[in-house]
Amino acid sequence: MSGHGNLEEMEETDGFSFRGLFRRYRTPLLAAASLVVFCLVGYAIVQLTNEVRYDDVVGALAATRPSAILLALFFTALSFLSLIFYDLNAIEYIGKKLPFPHVALTAFSAYAVGNTAGFGALSGGAIRYRAYTRLGLSPEDIGRIIAFVTLSFGLGLAGVAAIALIVIADEIGPLIGVSPFLLRLIAGSIVAILGAVMIIGRDGRVLDLGPVAIRLPDSRTWSRQFLVTAFDIAASASVLYVLLPQTAIGWPVFLAVYAIAVGLGVLSHVPAGLGVFETVIIASLGSAVNIDAVLGSLVLYRLVYHVLPLLIAVLAVSAAELRRFVDHPAASSMRRIGGRLMPQLLSALALLLGVMLVFSSVTPTPDQNLEFLSNYLPLPMVEGAHFLSSLLGLALVVAARGLGQRLDGAWWVAVFSALAALTLSLLKAIALVEAAFLAFLIFGLFVSRRLFTRQASLLNQALTASWLMAIAVIVVGAVVILLFVYRDVEYSNQLWWQFEFTAEAPRGLRAVLGITIISSAIAVFSLLRPASFRPEQATDEALVRAVEIVMKQGNADANLVRMGDKSIMFSENGDAFIMYGRQGRSWIALFDPVGDHRAVQELVWRFVEAARAAGCRAVFYQISPALLSHCADAGLRAFKLGELAVADLRTFEMKGGKWANLRQTASRAQRDGLEFAVVEPQDLSSVIDDLAAVSTAWLEHHNAKEKGFSLGAFDFDYVSSQPVGILKKDGRIVAFANILVTESRQEGTIDLMRFSPDAPKGSMDFLFVQIMEYLREQGFTHFNLGMAPLSGMSKREAAPVWDRIGSTVFEHGERFYNFKGLRAFKSKFHPHWQPRYLAVSGGGNPMIALMDATFLIGGGLKGVVRK
Repeated sequence: MSGHGNLEEMEETDGFSFRGLFRRYRTPLLAAASLVVFCLVGYAIVQLTNEVRYDDVVGALAATRPSAILLALFFTALSFLSLIFYDLNAIEYIGKKLPFPHVALTAFSAYAVGNTAGFGALSGGAIRYRAYTRLGLSPEDIGRIIAFVTLSFGLGLAGVAAIALIVIADEIGPLIGVSPFLLRLIAGSIVAILGAVMIIGRDGRVLDLGPVAIRLPDSRTWSRQFLVTAFDIAASASVLYVLLPQTAIGWPVFLAVYAIAVGLGVLSHVPAGLGVFETVIIASLGSAVNIDAVLGSLVLYRLVYHVLPLLIAVLAVSAAELRRFVDHPAASSMRRIGGRLMPQLLSALALLLGVMLVFSSVTPTPDQNLEFLSNYLPLPMVEGAHFLSSLLGLALVVAARGLGQRLDGAWWVAVFSALAALTLSLLKAIALVEAAFLAFLIFGLFVSRRLFTRQASLLNQALTASWLMAIAVIVVGAVVILLFVYRDVEYSNQLWWQFEFTAEAPRGLRAVLGITIISSAIAVFSLLRPASFRPEQATDEALVRAVEIVMKQGNADANLVRMGDKSIMFSENGDAFIMYGRQGRSWIALFDPVGDHRAVQELVWRFVEAARAAGCRAVFYQISPALLSHCADAGLRAFKLGELAVADLRTFEMKGGKWANLRQTASRAQRDGLEFAVVEPQDLSSVIDDLAAVSTAWLEHHNAKEKGFSLGAFDFDYVSSQPVGILKKDGRIVAFANILVTESRQEGTIDLMRFSPDAPKGSMDFLFVQIMEYLREQGFTHFNLGMAPLSGMSKREAAPVWDRIGSTVFEHGERFYNFKGLRAFKSKFHPHWQPRYLAVSGGGNPMIALMDATFLIGGGLKGVVRK
């Protein structure tokens, strides 16, 4: 690793910094804070329900009118229909068009997963990324869609709550113990701010916030999306409202309470707002409605609005999977989208059912069921089934992350756990609903078996801070439920050893102890286990294997592995590899994986997981659009870097008007006495000293030093491994470029291009032309002219911030780098421009990742600032 670190490390060396500490450990700190919030919420729920008994809640559930449930289903359908229009409006806002069925399935699935799981690894944004990349949208477009739906919901939620508060502040003030005047003042301020933003952006104006410029939606987009958001919140609030028993609280009052509860649940970062949402509702309505009835309604609300849509999404995608042999283009297209969504849907469902198994282990079994079991099963079998089903629930939670990553091991764990839990659910309590849900999961797993092809060990997947927090929330939730259900049972040490059919509290205690011990062991294993893969410099044997792979494929740039300055990660079969370097806390992979395309997906996952296990971020540098879907699957976010110039040698002829300038340059070079030749590797020893002299003179003239990583350096072994094109004047070499080729003859490129200070003007153009003609004669089809950094960045007002900054630097950054000049030079050869991207894991800052890549290429901070 270079002696020069990134800005984060430099800040740390200057002394202790709370800001630097938070930046480095932001994710685990936020996870810990969310867990603390949930613990406080759990305590609040126990206190708020001090007079409520579990039997009363069950009775309230049973007393719910069928008509109320039907109305709740109706309003749920309306809410999810409006949620689809979030995506439709966002897609129209960015100026794109997509088929309605595809958008509807994607949006429905995204919200079904997001509402249920509610944390990053299973977020709706990841669902959209996976689906919309299949529909041809760029990462920038998808990022703008995600930003649009997120901001529109947040602003719409604030607007609806504020307007409702203004109208009914006198009624809601006493419920929450706040002055109606203060409520109206706060709500009025929110409405005024939102109104000001709407007026400022009425014509789609750009709001400049220092270095960031944001294009605000026009008035039509604002108003239309606000109506959609208001309708969505009103419909989802109505789901819970119709499930509540008849009360004196009117719907407008309840709408305000509901909007506040949803907002606080989102801000808490607790998965699905679990507990936070319930606490606000109970605290607000407890004085007007029986708390046992409120709890019963909240349970039904979670089932109807959260669980049911997820089941429908899984069923819809499963139906598409079952139609895999249908030849109709629409069915085939929907199946491809479904294949992108199914792992995430099953992951969310497995997580949900795992939670269900854990929570059911601390709730009593109906008396009639226990009486029936006592007539046919021995007590040890019932006790064992009860205890093991809770552990199987934890296994499903752990397997859920692997399902989202398409691990075949996670699929097997989920199948066996679900099958075992289904059997045990009948043995422990004749839990038919529980068994039906598990059967549904098994059905979905078998239907989508072909999607889980990653042959990776489930045990080697280190759980992230978000997943560890989710497991901790589940355990704490189980404890809270246990304390609530058995609040009348006086604790004693004897409870642990009571084994009777009617001894429900001891059974729940033992289940909680079991899941606590196992989950703690999982957390310790994930946090303390050593990294399974440590980067090392490539050995001679590894380099030989890598070069053999390089020569059999078509990416000429992959020859940079010959430099030996990068680590190499091979695929399991050894037929593909990733070359990468480490700088600061970034593992940076160069280009797409090289070799057999069937190994690409697994290599991407292995690289991301290895970087994470080492406590670093995974970065892919200069990757093609073909790799973006794999990066999205692995949870990486892509940012455009620039464009790669590729000339088609099959149509390359120095004829016609567009080549006139280059023809004149070539003619002038020949008149100046320049001669071109290609020196094959076996003959380079005779001219290597002359090449070294040219290289040294070029470096001194430009006051530069050798680079690395994505650029070659003048090293004898590297330069002599491939042909070199040279220019001579009066018998002396005045310029050269090493030519990178592979046996496939699909593509040729150059890396080092060095000139003597006294080389005639136009030598660079002449050398390029001669090398292109040489490659064409050798049967090569394309010539890679390299990437133009920051080229092709969008200048539209609606472009992402990253693109707008990049385009500004491209236009005005000539003082630091010849961005426009480099693109202009490459444009002389009339290439096709192909986008290239930077992909960063874990929501990492792309600027830090790009800075690390720059340091890695330049050899540290001194190499970067030196001209």
